[in-house]
Formats: sequence, C-alpha cells, structure tokens
Amino acid sequence: MNHLLIISHPRKTSLNHSILQTAVEGLQKGGHNVEVRDLYEIGFQPLLGANMADLLGINDEKVIQEQEYLIWADVVTFIYPIWWTGMPAMMKGYIERVFSYEFAYKYENGIQLGLLKGKKAVIINTQGKSLREYEASGMQEALRLTSDKGIFEYCGFEVLSHIFFDSVDTADQATREKWLKKIADIASKA
Repeated sequence: MNHLLIISHPRKTSLNHSILQTAVEGLQKGGHNVEVRDLYEIGFQPLLGANMADLLGINDEKVIQEQEYLIWADVVTFIYPIWWTGMPAMMKGYIERVFSYEFAYKYENGIQLGLLKGKKAVIINTQGKSLREYEASGMQEALRLTSDKGIFEYCGFEVLSHIFFDSVDTADQATREKWLKKIADIASKA
C-alpha cells in the first residue's frame, strides 16, 4: 500500500517526530511504499491568497505537487500537536490550500461530495492537557468532530483511527516508549 505521512511540528526533537520515525520504520518493514511530507522541512506556504486561482488550488506548482501525493496515497496519516484546541496553523493552511474545491470536495445540485473517497486517514495528535480534562470539557469530542468529520470525512476519507497522546509535557520516558510501541504495533499491522 501507499502511505503518505504529513507532519506539522517545527522541532525535529519533538515527540511528533519520534512518532513519525516509528511509523515510517514500521510501514517500511511491512513492505509498504512510504512518503513523508514534513511541512516545515519543505517550507510549505500555508497562506491563501486573495485570488480565485489560489482559492481553487490551481496554477500553484507546490499545491499541485501535494495533491499528487494525496492522489498517490491509499492511507494518509496526519501527525500534529493540538495547540489552542486545534491543529497548528501550518497544518490548517495545508488543508485550506491543498484540499481545495474540485480536488477534495465539490457540490452538485447543492449536495456536497467528498472527492477523496477510497482513501483512508489516520490522525495522531499530541496534547499538553490530560485526556480526562479534554473529555470532561467536551474538547476531545469537539476535536473529533471538527477534524475527523468536518475535514477528513467531508472530503471522502474513511477515518481509520484518531489517536491522542495526552499530558505529553509531563510524560516520563517509559510512557513515551509505550506510546511509540503502540505506533510501531499499528504500523506493523497496516
């Protein structure tokens, strides 16, 4: 299978990058084709312009290149931290520019159609607050609603899983190793 992993975290020493590396190694060991798009490393420009071509994602070679990666992929894994109860601006800008109208979705006779049907998504998030705090406030469900349903399913993806690693700022090494083992196990069964 073709696996595309998209990461949005500025620090290479972050837990997010450790998750990425673990997933890549597991997928490659399983014989999968793997491509990584590190949005900071490639210098992705997340800002939309005011012109209609930019809003539609046309005539921009970098956006078209990212769309080609999505077309190639069977499974897309999104790895990013939760900042201010949402995805980082870099990932949000990627989605706004790359998941453009008539590429990722469109309307026919007033009915919305996801154009990335047949593709699967895995979302992996790290967050500073505890899972208990997020669940008690409703934030965990809100995150699933706004990203899983509001973005990925809206565009036709089947969301296979949404994994949250919580309290990352205070997690000890044993906990982090347990999380990475979970990622390795998931990747080995992909």
